[in-house]
Amino acid sequence: MAFPLITTAFGLAEFAPMIVKWLGGNQAQDVAVQVIDIAKKITGCNDANDLTNSFKENPSAVIEFQKAVLEMDKDLEMAALQDRQNARNRDIALAQVGHKNVRADIMVVSAAMGLVMCLASLAFYSEALPGEAVGIISTVAGIFGACLKDAYAFEFGSSRGSKEKDVAVAALLGRGAV
Repeated sequence: MAFPLITTAFGLAEFAPMIVKWLGGNQAQDVAVQVIDIAKKITGCNDANDLTNSFKENPSAVIEFQKAVLEMDKDLEMAALQDRQNARNRDIALAQVGHKNVRADIMVVSAAMGLVMCLASLAFYSEALPGEAVGIISTVAGIFGACLKDAYAFEFGSSRGSKEKDVAVAALLGRGAV
């Protein structure tokens, strides 16, 4: 491509803000390619500046772009739901044959211990540490906390809002709740 993919996709988020949530993590590059391909197909343009200008000049193209991005968003949400469901089914199958998911247990215990160690370091040594170290340790503690949050969401289901989103996506696809 002649232009940075993720930067261009972020620029197109002006016309379809839901793009932003997918432009992080492992799938960012693939999503950026999809978004740019959708925009190119709708506008007929190949240059990043032309894509943006074309959408600014053509409101009907923006609506078509938003519809296409919503369809892409639905597909990405379904893939994420399927991935989580497959992992839960794996854990259920392991439990049914009497096996424990030791790997998951080690991950959760490690995240909990990492969080406790970070918090203990901050509680006991924050006065002796430089501000940069306190900031880094606080960031790492936040990462461990996010890991624990994800583990709890996996084990016990996610928030009510997320559950409602899952039901809505399933309804859009004409299926029962996932």
